[in-house]
Formats: sequence, structure tokens, C-alpha cells
Amino acid sequence: MHDPEVLRSAHVNRFESETDIFVAPGRVNLIGEHTDYAEGFVMPAAIDFATLAAISPRCDGKIAIYSENYKEERIFDSASLPVSANKHWSDYPIGVTAILAREGHRMKGFNLSLLGDVPLGSGLSSSAALEVATALAVTSILKVEYPGPQLARLCQRAENEFVGANCGIMDQFISANGEEAHALLLDCRDLSFKLAPIPHNVALVIANTMVKHSVAGGEYTTRRAEVEEAAAVIARHRPEVHFLRDATVEDLEQWGAEMSPNALKRARHVITENTRTVAAAEALIHHDLEGLGRLMAEAHVSYSRDFEASCSEADTMVMLANQLPGLIGARLTGGGFGGCTINLVERDAARTFAEELGTSYAKATGITPQIHICHASSGAHRVTLALSH
Repeated sequence: MHDPEVLRSAHVNRFESETDIFVAPGRVNLIGEHTDYAEGFVMPAAIDFATLAAISPRCDGKIAIYSENYKEERIFDSASLPVSANKHWSDYPIGVTAILAREGHRMKGFNLSLLGDVPLGSGLSSSAALEVATALAVTSILKVEYPGPQLARLCQRAENEFVGANCGIMDQFISANGEEAHALLLDCRDLSFKLAPIPHNVALVIANTMVKHSVAGGEYTTRRAEVEEAAAVIARHRPEVHFLRDATVEDLEQWGAEMSPNALKRARHVITENTRTVAAAEALIHHDLEGLGRLMAEAHVSYSRDFEASCSEADTMVMLANQLPGLIGARLTGGGFGGCTINLVERDAARTFAEELGTSYAKATGITPQIHICHASSGAHRVTLALSH
């Protein structure tokens, strides 16, 4: 994470006003893929890539948002905020501000500086980190506080209603509610959650395949429709089943023949992934790393074969990881069709593991990956700075 003092100093120099600093982390999902819209379970962890936000009030009713990453400023009128996105980085912070205004808060003028190191386009949720950091900063100016789950919901609305991205709530939720050295098992039906400790001797090694296949956008829509088709078939026989969260493998054995072959496979992934995700949290709670690794391996096979959301590069990355010393478990994480793998690795072996994985992947594919060694971090919060100024 960037040094908060660097952002504080830059904000003071730019806007000539003291500031509070807030931080919100990115995330990686350890297990539980494409289960969220089936009202199932996911288990992400906040990571030590984050977005920092510095904020100070101003008296002219204007909102100035400056990105240290893009070296660019945008000015808005707090009394007439935009109502939809402009396909610009500022859509995320101004979208959060607009949603807060829609909630009935009388928006004041402020200066907001943003600085992030969540790698863009890597599937580690840079947009959610930006939204949550902004939300904490702006609510501090408004002198209101939202509990973490409620703050996450507001940020999800900014992405759904303002930016126009049909995301679930996982990314914003873990950014707002994560805990140091823990994963978080989230029930996407009622937003209840429980924490699962990650042992101090386990590192999160995130390996970016550096590929993102162009089918990803349309295939997401197709997969979701296939999941809903399967749920509808089961619901004809069991009306209480509205989502695959409530379905079983036995339901598929009984009525799978009424589904398209693809819907049957997608449903099998979602139903078994829900079971695996709950079991993975229990494995962490009971320090059963061998069991956790086995569940991650099963999850990758299911994601690749039944959900058909992997690709040759991601499968290669996971296969190579499984050949290296120190690995606990490896799988493709995120929306699929490329992106990153998550590898749980014994901490003492992590650096060598990362180097060897990078070398072997480059040799196998001709692509040089980006590999990050991370740890599970705390969720969004105000930063306490040493008073050296």
C-alpha cells in the first residue's frame, strides 16, 4: 500500500487545507465463483493493495476530485450532481457521492484526492476499493456513519445504478468489512458473514495470467441465463427453490434431463461450489489446510469443466502451481476466462514459489506473468497519521 503521508502532503499542497485519510482494500476471492447471483456463498479476503482517499471541506459548493494516479482533476457542482456515468475514472467517486445524495444527504463542497495501487484490470477489484474509500471519506464530511454492510450496499448501488455495471456485492462487502489475517464467508442471501482465520504462516500468492479473453462479457450473460434456466426447471418440481442456493445434486439427478446440457453443467458447478465454499471456511476455522487445498483443487476443476469459465493459460498456471513445493491450494479466481489465480502457499516458500511459477509459466506460454505476494488485510478505515507536521 502507498504511504498515506505521501497523499496527505500532496493534498495539502494542492488544496491548501488539512485532511483526513481513509483506506479501502482490494480483494481476492479464495473460493466461491458465480455463486453470488444464486444467493449462495463466497469467501474473499481483503488484500494489502488499496485505495487511499484524502478529503477536506470547501465553502463554494464545488466538489473537486483529483486522481494522483491519472494526474487529473474533475470539478462538479454539489447542488447538481450528474445522474449517470461518463465512462471516466471519476464515475466511481462521483457515483458514490450521487448515491449518498439520493439517500437524502445534503451534499456539501469538498476536495477529494485519490491514490491507489490495486492493479487495474487484474480482477482484484480496484473499482470497489475506490468506491468504499470514497464513501468513507464523504460520509466523514457529512458527519454520518454507516455500518460496514450498509456502506457496501451503497457502493454496490453506485456501480449498478450510476456506473451501469451489473456487479454483485462481494467486492464492496469485503473491502468494507474485511479483517486482518482472516477470510470472510459471506452469505449473499442475507449478507450475514463469519470470519475464518488464515494462519500467519500462509501467504496469498496472486498470479496474473496476463490474458483476458474477449468472450468474457457475453459469456457472463450466457452463464447467468443458464444458471437461471436450471433453477427454473427445479422450481417446477420444487416451487420453494427460487435460486440454486436451495437446490441439491439430487435435484439434478432427478430433473437434469429437462435442462439443456449446458444448464445442467452450470448448475452442478454452482450447487457443488456452494457446498465447497462453506466447507472451506470450516477447514480454515479448524486449521485443516490439507482439506482446504483439496477443496480449492476441486473448485478449479469444476470451474474449468462444468462452468467452462477457465482458459488454457489459467489451467496451465494452476497445473504448474500444483507441481511446486509449498503449495496448499490453487485455483482460478474472479469472473473467469483469464485473469488471476489464487495460490495459498506456505509463507517460507512463497518467494521461491512465486519466482519458479513465473519462470515456468513464461516458458510454457511465452507470457510473462505478474505475481504478487499478499496477506489478508483489514477492511476500510480511517488512517491515523503520525503528527510530524
